[in-house]
Amino acid sequence: MLRWVRQQLGFDPPHQSDTRTIYIANRFPQHGHYVPQKFADNRIISSKYTVWNFVPKNLFEQFRRVANFYFLIIFLVQLMIDTPTSPITSGLPLFFVITVTAIKQGYEDWLRHKADNEVNGAPVYVVRSGGLVKTRSKNIRVGDIVRVAKDETFPVDLVLLSSDRVDGSCHVTTASLDGETNLKTHVAVPETAVLQSVANLDKLVAVIECQQPEADLYRFVGRITISQQTEEIVRPLGPESLLLRGARLKNTKEIFGVAVYTGMETKMALNYKSKSQKRSAVEKSMNSFLIIYLIILLFEAILSTILKYAWQAEEKWDEPWYNGKTEHERNSSKILRFISDFLAFLVLYNFIIPISLYVTVEMQKFLGSFFIGWDLDLYHEETNQRAQVNTSDLNEELGQVEYVFTDKTGTLTENEMQFRECSINGIKYQEVNGKLTPEGFSEDSPDGNRHSLMKEEELFLKAVCLCHTVQINADQTDGADGPWHANGIAAPLEYYASSPDEKALVEAASRVGVVFTGTSGDSMEIKSLGKPERYKLLHVLEFDPNRRRMSVIVESPSGEKLLFTKGAESSILPRSKSGEIDKTRIHVDEFALKGLRTLCVAYRRFTPEEYQEVGKRLHEARTALQQREERLADVFNFIERDLELLGATGVEDKLQEKVQETIEALRLAGIKVWVLTGDKHETAVSVSLSCGHFHRTMNILELVQHKSDSTCAEQLRQLAKRIKEDHVIQHGLVVDGTSLSLALREHEKLFMDVCKNCSAVLCCRMAPLQKAKVVRLLKTSPEKPITLAIGDGANDVSMIQEAHVGIGIMGKEGRQAVRNSDYAIARFKFLSKLLFVHGHFYYIRIATLVQYFFYKNVCFITPQFLYQFFCLFSQQTLYDSVYLTLYNICFTSLPVLIYSLFEQHVHPHVLQSKPVLYRDISKNAHLGFKPFLYWTILGFFHAFVFFYGSYLLMGEDTSLLGNGQMFGNWTFGTLVFTVMVITVTMKMALETHFWTWINHFVTWGSIVFYFIFSLFYGGIIWPFLHTQDMYFVFVQLLSSGSAWFAIILIVVACLFLDVVKKVLYRHLQPTSTEKAQLTEAGSGINCLDSMCCVSAGEAAGASLRGVLERVTGRCGAGRPSRCGISLGSLCCRRLSYKLEPEEPAAVDV
Repeated sequence: MLRWVRQQLGFDPPHQSDTRTIYIANRFPQHGHYVPQKFADNRIISSKYTVWNFVPKNLFEQFRRVANFYFLIIFLVQLMIDTPTSPITSGLPLFFVITVTAIKQGYEDWLRHKADNEVNGAPVYVVRSGGLVKTRSKNIRVGDIVRVAKDETFPVDLVLLSSDRVDGSCHVTTASLDGETNLKTHVAVPETAVLQSVANLDKLVAVIECQQPEADLYRFVGRITISQQTEEIVRPLGPESLLLRGARLKNTKEIFGVAVYTGMETKMALNYKSKSQKRSAVEKSMNSFLIIYLIILLFEAILSTILKYAWQAEEKWDEPWYNGKTEHERNSSKILRFISDFLAFLVLYNFIIPISLYVTVEMQKFLGSFFIGWDLDLYHEETNQRAQVNTSDLNEELGQVEYVFTDKTGTLTENEMQFRECSINGIKYQEVNGKLTPEGFSEDSPDGNRHSLMKEEELFLKAVCLCHTVQINADQTDGADGPWHANGIAAPLEYYASSPDEKALVEAASRVGVVFTGTSGDSMEIKSLGKPERYKLLHVLEFDPNRRRMSVIVESPSGEKLLFTKGAESSILPRSKSGEIDKTRIHVDEFALKGLRTLCVAYRRFTPEEYQEVGKRLHEARTALQQREERLADVFNFIERDLELLGATGVEDKLQEKVQETIEALRLAGIKVWVLTGDKHETAVSVSLSCGHFHRTMNILELVQHKSDSTCAEQLRQLAKRIKEDHVIQHGLVVDGTSLSLALREHEKLFMDVCKNCSAVLCCRMAPLQKAKVVRLLKTSPEKPITLAIGDGANDVSMIQEAHVGIGIMGKEGRQAVRNSDYAIARFKFLSKLLFVHGHFYYIRIATLVQYFFYKNVCFITPQFLYQFFCLFSQQTLYDSVYLTLYNICFTSLPVLIYSLFEQHVHPHVLQSKPVLYRDISKNAHLGFKPFLYWTILGFFHAFVFFYGSYLLMGEDTSLLGNGQMFGNWTFGTLVFTVMVITVTMKMALETHFWTWINHFVTWGSIVFYFIFSLFYGGIIWPFLHTQDMYFVFVQLLSSGSAWFAIILIVVACLFLDVVKKVLYRHLQPTSTEKAQLTEAGSGINCLDSMCCVSAGEAAGASLRGVLERVTGRCGAGRPSRCGISLGSLCCRRLSYKLEPEEPAAVDV
């Protein structure tokens, strides 16, 4: 009973076995003791909040931020004790920040709810009570038989029961799961494949036992027990029987399947990996600065409290005649009075902590991220793909990268394979005019004569045509006329393959005479020199990364049982006992040196007894529920031995455009490039040389093929010694996967020392997790460098997620890398623009934004602190409470936000053509302690000038107002506040290099708005305000000519030294960036227009129209002809000259 109660309360979850038992159509056994297992319903939930928990959960998350929690405490203190300022002064900004953030997060979650409801409410057909019943997706239960029609998406994870094909097969595409657009074939077990009608399926009595849900898309272990009359038939179920939720049915009219995993237990839902939150270096610096300012705040509050009591030690100041104490105040505890006064000063100075900083930074990151997607220079026309931003939290991190880790295949190369050479029976061949020609043999025969193939050549090509997972377009195989054009000429077959290598090999074989024409049931059909042959497919030994090979067992037309195997030479050659092994090994190495991807091909003939043993072992391993993978691996090893080597293939994967230039630019920018690939050593080195990763003059060091710790350590010590001796020349390091494992086990520090002293590092034969381990190793080293990982395949996901910044390439290996990345681009060459331009701009913008926020708040609160020395530390406020509230929200917020979105201190073309400028901002140079100290001291200096300048010029004079009235404390405070608003706004204007009409509007508009607001606020008696201290104060201040003189003089005095400092530094110690600005000025680049580029003849309203188009997303790929500079750079024009795409930019670099 107690256990049941604990289970109901959730403290003791019910025991779950390692397997689940599913009764098809929910026909449970009739005996009384059976308790059905509990399964999840089929609702998908991707949302974060519900209507009931949104407010508490969102508030909890927001108040976990230090600044928000701090202002909440201040607000509560103001409510509880008598403080000098109204609770509204801190409550309103806090409410504004919390509300804006909650609205943003609530809207994003509402969109997720909307998407969930659309998915969960989709109509589906289920077999119930002998007929098809239409219901909603969320109502599907485990065990239901579901019907899915052509081009529909599977609503749950299904085990295929039957299809409209006799053999029970169907084709699906898993593009939405792993991005692979090829057709995959799935098959039903023979006993259920014949049940093609609802009536027959309704009579099916069967039980499925399978593993509990797991995230691995390619792993499924189960078995189905079918009851037929008196016997029970057991069949294995594997990934080929499982149809995944999110996949789409293709080239098949309809299928029936039984639901095995539903809702959040489907493999698609389990792959909704909650990525660990990545935090940028700027955010960490921001938090450090916040702590320093908290210390300053506490110091000022404690000092003020102590000075108050020191001042009141004299009796005449303790209780002056005009401000007598009440009886309660005289009798209260001194400790309580001290605490109360300390809290009051804390409240008075609390605005030194900029609460609106967080919301401004969030808006800057969110809005700024659109510029990457809008940048036409990052648009790839051939594939119609734009750059994509998956997270905007790391924009500025793009400007801090020190190490780039890149995949090779599909990232540096096109992943478009072209057959180049092969080796058959120890002889090298090339394809010439659609014929296999031995090396050195000139082909003189006319094209019309068919070249006859030798026996070895034909067997090799048959192996290539039979050992693969290639599919053929169904329109070509299903037609009655076969693959023929209307004019009677044979049409080339259209192949689909998950591996580009396989597709290239099958297409090459078809060109030279052995054509794979498709599958029919369990048969594979080929045409060898025009003669049709049918091979019965008996077993497929699937490819896996550990074996690095795949095999098929087929029955030839003559009845012979044959095994065809292809894979990496390291997994095929050691298992071969005959054939030209030595010659083939030499040829494979030669292919690799040319940068070709190599595969070896072998075969084996089975005797009837051997095949019987193989079939028995395979059946036992495939029907096992426990340790199925291990058993299958053992059986595969047993089968794939004593091979006869047929030959090897060499396929070229050509380099992407401008890869060499991009890698060279990264090197000039001070970024080290590491290539992490699964390719063999020779291929990887060859590609590294061809793409410029390794230079021909570079000293290449190798750490490869080590089997023990001792040899690996000794080699590392020798490499370290060589680097020390030859420190003048550049070094490149090559390390393979096995040696890397040994090096990381016990010699991590030595390995890292060697790597850091090398200009380029190449890691080959790498497993996916090894890639992530290398990134983590460097990321956590003492220097804590910022890392970037870029790749295009599912095997790069772990590396992409581990790095500070992960970039996915929209390649041909699917979309998993793109989905799990922070940013996605179509080609590797776009990386230079992303880092050198966007990264540079984002970093400069946010670094200035953060430090400017702290500066303007120091300017704001320091006069308040100084004022206490003139009012006996009575906690009298210098500014009106409305000014306190609106200073950060209205008067000074927009200029810095617009600056942080549009600032371009150097022209984009200069940044991209001079990668060395990237070094100026590396290692968080603009947000280090020195720049922070400069901005803080500048803030204190300006605050002292505001206060004492106003005091010296106006404070002692009582007759400056036109009507002869005395100059009061509110007038003095308003004068200080007016000077401050103008100065901090002008300071932002001094920092701005790139002026658009928006910058002009918000900069001068903020000052004008302040004056207009103050006139209205002080010129009218507002009935809802219980005090009207500011009535007519501002009007009287502006009526005094002396006040205007004081304002101008103080503003000039503040900014004059700043201007002098800038001029002197620029001429005496200019940085590379400042030199580039001078180069830019000399070249005549002039940024007069804003947002979208226009020609000189366009109307004046074109700019505004461009802004609107940008906001609505219409300033897109259709507009590249209007401007050679990208939209994402907020491009500009010269009035007399229009940049065209084919013209070089007018930048002399």
